[in-house]
Amino acid sequence: MGARISDRIGAIKESATLAITAKAKALKAAGEPVIGFGAGEPDFPTPQHIVDAAVAACTDPANHKYTPSSGLPDLREAIAAKTIRDSGFSCEASNVLVTNGGKQAVASSFAVILDPGDEVIVPTPFWTTYPEAIALTGASHVPVLTSVENGFRATVEQLEAARTDKTKAVLFVSPSNPTGSMYNRDEIEAIGRWAVEHDLWVITDEIYEHLVYGDNEHHSMPVVVPELADKCIILNGVAKTYAMTGWRVGWMVAPGDVIKAATNLQSHYTSNVNNVAQRAALAAVAGPLDAVAEMRDAFDRRRKTMYTLLSGVDGVTIQEPQGAFYAYPSFEGILGRNIKGHQIDSTLDLAAALLDDAKVAIVPGEAFGAGGAARLSFALGDDDLGEGVGRIVDFLS
Repeated sequence: MGARISDRIGAIKESATLAITAKAKALKAAGEPVIGFGAGEPDFPTPQHIVDAAVAACTDPANHKYTPSSGLPDLREAIAAKTIRDSGFSCEASNVLVTNGGKQAVASSFAVILDPGDEVIVPTPFWTTYPEAIALTGASHVPVLTSVENGFRATVEQLEAARTDKTKAVLFVSPSNPTGSMYNRDEIEAIGRWAVEHDLWVITDEIYEHLVYGDNEHHSMPVVVPELADKCIILNGVAKTYAMTGWRVGWMVAPGDVIKAATNLQSHYTSNVNNVAQRAALAAVAGPLDAVAEMRDAFDRRRKTMYTLLSGVDGVTIQEPQGAFYAYPSFEGILGRNIKGHQIDSTLDLAAALLDDAKVAIVPGEAFGAGGAARLSFALGDDDLGEGVGRIVDFLS
């Protein structure tokens, strides 16, 4: 008799970011003064006009029924218009599939283009979901290791060194989760032209497109390299931009045959996305970006605080975050030390020691495919951020 759980599903790892956030919340609920830096979600409420649209949608009987698996027509039109407005990429509603959060867009994209034995080049550190979604297709991810020294940006030379005759696609994320790094326009163009030259698919995750700081600019790869458009899938959603993580609405923008195949898959997996949430998403993407600007100003202030506090710590190397809402300091300089009775040989050890001793939760780099650094979200209140980073500094000092 075989195992009770299939090998394919049994091999999936728990989401480390969600697990650490859940543990921090449980300790806090038990009375521990824990400050969590694990959450990948804004600490702001969803803007009121979006909530109002959802409330109104609840009273419309049309939203009580099944609707098209590909998404409400009005929402698909609005996403196409928003894509042109925000990134300059021209697409039609027929190029849009509305998904149950960004994660379904990720999983469906890989499921549609990959076959067993295919390879996807994935710059590392990477968001924890990407390799799991790739593995579920029978394909494998090929990590390309970046570091704080090169700004956590992969070069064309690194990507080319990882390419084989099995390479089907490359994953591209800017701004990056977990590093907060961004590629400039020239780097994006170089990678896009390399992908076109070798006839590779590019899956580009643009969910942090509006959370960009300082002089940095977001550029959509198929806009910079138009020849790529026929083999490019853009992933996005309302979660980060509009503080709507719990509403679970994402989307993919892709060539028509990809959207048709992904819609067929979704029709069997989840039918349509929650209609009330889709109506809320429509109010978000068709509405103003005022609330986004307010959030971005707060995140900008917090990233500077976190960067300043951690830059002066002996053994810590940190790049100033350029986008998203994460800092990704390297702790390589403290590995091998015994700190306050804790032997720190890895960032897993550091994360455990900080939670035990300082009551601070961080996500170790091992969760993102590369140890030695850790992700700290600055999507939490200013007071908690200052207190939490202060505890980390005190522990390491």
